[in-house]
Amino acid sequence: MTKKTRAPPSGTAKRCKTGGKARKVAAPRGTRTKAAIRAISASALKKTAPDSAKPAIRRLRAQLAQALARIDELQASADTDFLLEIPNRRGFERELHRAISFIKRYHASGALIVLDVDRLKPINDAYGHAAGDRVLKTIVGELRSHVRASDVIGRLGGDEFALLLWNLSETDARAKAALLEQAIDRLSFSFHGHTITAGASAGIAILGPHAEAGNALDEADRAMYVRKAQRRHET
Repeated sequence: MTKKTRAPPSGTAKRCKTGGKARKVAAPRGTRTKAAIRAISASALKKTAPDSAKPAIRRLRAQLAQALARIDELQASADTDFLLEIPNRRGFERELHRAISFIKRYHASGALIVLDVDRLKPINDAYGHAAGDRVLKTIVGELRSHVRASDVIGRLGGDEFALLLWNLSETDARAKAALLEQAIDRLSFSFHGHTITAGASAGIAILGPHAEAGNALDEADRAMYVRKAQRRHET
């Protein structure tokens, strides 16, 4: 019978052997912070006199819950684009790393699309950044209407977006990228009596068992710039 190995508890320090010697591997920073708060709370409870234990426990539990909620709030804000309410580059890269780990472990598949909005700078220059923000919000709404709830849309920065899409072949991914381009090309905006369009160019990378997050982003980004050059010649 094969002996089962128990997985190390989540968020705790683990030991691994390197050159015959054991060394400690630190838990993630956010986990260490929460563990430290719980440890402080437990230490305080031990020092509480028996006759006042229950009020002290209630107070410390409330303080602990508030601190943990604040940590979660700060973590979420650090990973979110405040204007568009989608993951920023940091948040999207975190999701991409998780997705690739899942794909490698369970032999799943996915696709990465990097999409760059056309003509956003001229819109900002001519009509102001409020107009540019409206264009970006409308584009995000359009992207959401063409993906599933399990997919992820992120803003890499400025006018560049990325989409993490599950269970797509290369053919399907290319068709999806073309569909997103067409959907954004059809959008129109009215500012100060002028009707304008934005447009977008998309590039893809397929996520398979040998994918790496950084390489996938670079591949999709390069494909996007090739596509952008093609679109210039088409117009």
